[in-house]
Amino acid sequence: MKSNFLKIGVVLVLISAFGIYKLFINSEGSYSKISKQEYTALTTVAKETCLVCHSNTKGYSKFHNPDLIGCASCHLGNVEALTKEDSHKGMVLIPGNLADAKETCGKCHPNELHKIENSLMTTNSGLVAVDKFIFGEADSPNYQYHIQQIKNSPSDKHLRDLCANCHLGAEKKDFGAITQLSRGGGCNACHLNYSEAAKKELQTYITSNKKKLPQSHPSTDIFVSNEHCFGCHSRSSRISTNYEGWQETLLDEEELTSKEGFRVLEDKRVYKYVEEDVHHTKGLLCIDCHSSHEVMGDGKKYAHEEQAVKLQCSDCHFKNKPNIISYDSLDTESLLVFMHREYSHIDKGIISVKNGGHPLVNTFVDSLGNTFLIGKKDKELYPLNPQSEVCSRDNAHKNMACSTCHSSWTTRCIGCHNEFDKDESKAFDLLDRKYVKGQWKEFVAEFGNFKPALGVRINENGKHIEPAVPGMILTIDKGSYAGEKNGEDVSFHRLYAPNSPHTTTSKVRDCKSCHTNSTTLGYGNGELIFIIENGVGKWQFTPEYALNENDNLPEDSWIPFLGETPKGVVNSTRTDFRPFTINEQKELLTVGACLQCHKDDSKVMEQSIVLGIKPLLNKLSEKCVVPVWN
Repeated sequence: MKSNFLKIGVVLVLISAFGIYKLFINSEGSYSKISKQEYTALTTVAKETCLVCHSNTKGYSKFHNPDLIGCASCHLGNVEALTKEDSHKGMVLIPGNLADAKETCGKCHPNELHKIENSLMTTNSGLVAVDKFIFGEADSPNYQYHIQQIKNSPSDKHLRDLCANCHLGAEKKDFGAITQLSRGGGCNACHLNYSEAAKKELQTYITSNKKKLPQSHPSTDIFVSNEHCFGCHSRSSRISTNYEGWQETLLDEEELTSKEGFRVLEDKRVYKYVEEDVHHTKGLLCIDCHSSHEVMGDGKKYAHEEQAVKLQCSDCHFKNKPNIISYDSLDTESLLVFMHREYSHIDKGIISVKNGGHPLVNTFVDSLGNTFLIGKKDKELYPLNPQSEVCSRDNAHKNMACSTCHSSWTTRCIGCHNEFDKDESKAFDLLDRKYVKGQWKEFVAEFGNFKPALGVRINENGKHIEPAVPGMILTIDKGSYAGEKNGEDVSFHRLYAPNSPHTTTSKVRDCKSCHTNSTTLGYGNGELIFIIENGVGKWQFTPEYALNENDNLPEDSWIPFLGETPKGVVNSTRTDFRPFTINEQKELLTVGACLQCHKDDSKVMEQSIVLGIKPLLNKLSEKCVVPVWN
């Protein structure tokens, strides 16, 4: 079975390498015949003159071996010339950048290229949209943009100076492996892999003034490591660092008296260890969950990443039974991954994501109904446990994202000030990759971590509670960009953003950590206590941080204590995401008052999970004291 499967795969790659992409494996494992003309095209590989000089090279992936697809299918060039100069005419040294992908990778993978070109990782549309919205250059954060088409407005320049490095259209110009410092590179961003031999021989090639040709070629394959994700996703919401358990600090490397519990990244940012995601602890990679369908997208344009990401925790940790799809029903892309990974579970059901329907080909359901995930790092089998009884019978919290309870911490950044320095002579334009004069500079007061705040998402799918972070509590000195004196045109923003922290734990946060926690409710850090005086109960909050002079709220808060943001003031980076209303805060704090006496696992509190709190308020004992609201 396995050897036949690989033979089929080789024929597929041979054919697709020359653009004959419609051929594919059918349910019986056979393939269509090819025409004489197509066969002639395949055999031209043997006529390429590249290997006259580049002989005995190794390291290629099984499906990109030049013995099968030639060199020119990736590198272009003149395959009939006999001199170095003529052979290299029109050659692409580093194929896979989006600028040349239509002529290189896209010849064989047009569908994947179409998806990538429309993905948020390429367009950065959401990033551009929110920045323009906050700068007052757009009336909504939901418009479509492309990072490579921005000009030089204040927000455009802000993006060029601070954000525009992380997009797939950024060109990879230098040989070498993907590292923490890598940004962009098109297809290379995920699919380029250097062996240790390839790294060593590349260094020898460079130090020999490019005289000693490498014998080890880097591999282009689907074996995506976490390092491929790290370069870009250790920025912004810092998902990669969160996943591994590290929180950014404002420390310099020189300030560390001990490196125990700290980590210095290649760009010299200093991180301290907090707690890693349980999936990382077990050895799972990002792509174990975020498959090709997640990473490359579905070809549609989305305003924000949460719309593009279809996967949910409940797809693997299901309530009753998982959604499954048969091997015979897999789409072309999934079959390719299945083949490249050399999976063999063709007779078993495969989990299909509920939202969107794409399959997770590294999962299967055995004959006993047990569900497993095959780790893409080591092929280890991981049992997929259904939801716990508490989660599956919990009516009071059924509209909450799993990450609201299962995230141990998330990042917090406050006290940010953005100011333009027109005299900066060594400013670097991240988009055009050149030095310019004048630069936006960002000054941060504090990095930290906390239990996620919670917010409310309301859209066509209903009302859902999700984690939120203080993504933008900041001032922008827009006047400095226009040449005005500092402070003449400064805008202040208190914006929280929806966030999936990727700090998952099997142990959930307890009831009090939501219902009596000031940061969770949006008030910021501080002391939130329930006081009973003369039989009357009231909540009191004392903030940890001083009040910001711009809006008279604590520096890290989202909303006033038992209050709401004044009408017309924007407090979210999304139009469908908001903090709790006053009534919602009161309901949450009423449960918090009950928790002053009743333990989480008490009978009455377990009843409230099933029935909600309102029916139980009609059966209060004489000892119960519910809050009184001013």
